[in-house]
Amino acid sequence: MTKTLQDIEQWTQFHRKTAVALFNQVWDLMEKESRTEEEDFLMVHKAHASRYHWNEIGEPVHFSRGEWQISRVYAVLKRPEPSLYHAKRNLAICLEHKIQDFDLAFAYEAMARAYSVGDEQELKEDYLRLAHEAAPHIEKDGDRNLVLSDLETV
Repeated sequence: MTKTLQDIEQWTQFHRKTAVALFNQVWDLMEKESRTEEEDFLMVHKAHASRYHWNEIGEPVHFSRGEWQISRVYAVLKRPEPSLYHAKRNLAICLEHKIQDFDLAFAYEAMARAYSVGDEQELKEDYLRLAHEAAPHIEKDGDRNLVLSDLETV
């Protein structure tokens, strides 16, 4: 392997490891019983940073999942406008790249959750319906069950 190929491989591994680590750290913060204001800020920054690192080396499915997580963070923080913005980006990526399975169901879930936070009940219900319609098409039982249980929290 030439030096250039080694550099590319190291660069790719760095971005992948960092994206995954940040994504998982965001989950830890979201699941924390009581976060400080500083932890809320860190949660936002880490979600955006994870998405950035995926942008450097990932594929559309990674971009979609990053946008989904950012939308979820803003929903947790009761910030409807940025939650909806990133939910729309997530759904657009899924539709443009024909991403299906649990990613599409979760894209609909993100839209429903963002509309719920924004107190837009009719739109929330529309996207919950779409998520429920997408759920039977999810290949793995565990993924389908995760989507369905997550829909119960919207």
